[in-house]
Amino acid sequence: MNFSYAHLSDLHLGSWRDPKMRDLSTQAFLTALDQCINYPVDFILFSGDIFNTSLPSLETLKIVTKKIKELQEKNIPLYLIAGSHDFSPSGKTMLDVLENAGLLKNVCKGSVNPETKKLQLKFTIDPKTQAKITGLIGRKGQLDRSYYENLDRDNLEQELGYKIFLFHTTLTELKPKHLEHIESQPASFLPRYFNYYAGGHIHHPALVNLPDYGPMTYPGALFPNNFSELEKYGHGGYYLIKVAEIDLESDGEEAETINYNQEITWIKLKVIDHLGLNLNCSHLNSSQIQQKISDYFQDKEVKDKLITIRLSGTLSQGKMSEINFKSIIEKLYQEGAYFILKNTSLLNSTEFEEIKIKYSNPETMEEDLIKEHLQQIKLFDIETELNLTKSLLIHLNTSKKEGETITDFNNRIQSEMDKLLNL
Repeated sequence: MNFSYAHLSDLHLGSWRDPKMRDLSTQAFLTALDQCINYPVDFILFSGDIFNTSLPSLETLKIVTKKIKELQEKNIPLYLIAGSHDFSPSGKTMLDVLENAGLLKNVCKGSVNPETKKLQLKFTIDPKTQAKITGLIGRKGQLDRSYYENLDRDNLEQELGYKIFLFHTTLTELKPKHLEHIESQPASFLPRYFNYYAGGHIHHPALVNLPDYGPMTYPGALFPNNFSELEKYGHGGYYLIKVAEIDLESDGEEAETINYNQEITWIKLKVIDHLGLNLNCSHLNSSQIQQKISDYFQDKEVKDKLITIRLSGTLSQGKMSEINFKSIIEKLYQEGAYFILKNTSLLNSTEFEEIKIKYSNPETMEEDLIKEHLQQIKLFDIETELNLTKSLLIHLNTSKKEGETITDFNNRIQSEMDKLLNL
């Protein structure tokens, strides 16, 4: 039997705060599934983080449910695992709701053998192609490592047929250069003799072939998830896999072994054109920086473009606040730009002096640092500035609640800051 399928991952629906960026992320999902329907593929794999939280917003859920329902009507099953974002330790995840509604299938199924204490995974068999699919969920902070360490590989490796393993973790052999220092685990943690290993978690396309293993892949994010990813990639993508039986071997009375030929293609998914500027501002003043930004876009077609502007380095003189971003951005929007993001996190000025503390009690180090920085910009008296800064640090030392979207989290923090600052 010849068949084809698609491998998608890491969309993180709901991760972007701005509505226009959320729309692009959603459009990437809809476009990818439309392409899969039109091809058509026999089934779709999603190797984690379809949502950015275990309990996505109702608006996001309605869009996803409607599209997956269309897949179901076209007889294209969706098989997936929970990633490190849409996984919930409490078990409260929308993936379970969608599975119970018959719209998708979570292939991470199994149990712990009471005698060996090993995790025994079960295969989900696609009825149309007879492909056998299983996998392990992802956990934040490499907490999924114990799953692999306690995995019973024997039954998985001895199973015959076309086999797919879904995983959502960082493998050492697939790490890109710019992520070489992050924690990872070896590919040998995965069971051998699978025909395809559908990875997720790393937002960088990668494909490797290792002895005793079929192709191991990361398709990368279906749509960039942050400013840096927009700069580096500009768009997302996924894999299309075409499978063909090439011969049939039989060892006497033993079970027949089928060999497969696979064609694996990475499909670029561009829902909008990206135009980026990365400007080193060292040895430039604020006026020169503004002029360079204007000059760069002077002869560029910006209509319907997603634009990123990153400034880095140290100004020779002047303040960052003297760069008139408002006029630059207004002009680009007047020329039809779809959306503009700027990043000045790596831009410094000589406005602030370097602060050094020779010694400090660890218990009071934070307050000592605050006191050393006080009154560089004189907006308040010393006592007010000290108390306000300490209060801000306390209120900002928080994290997202379970099921809280990034938008809701940001809105909650913003509301608390407004009250604190009497805005």
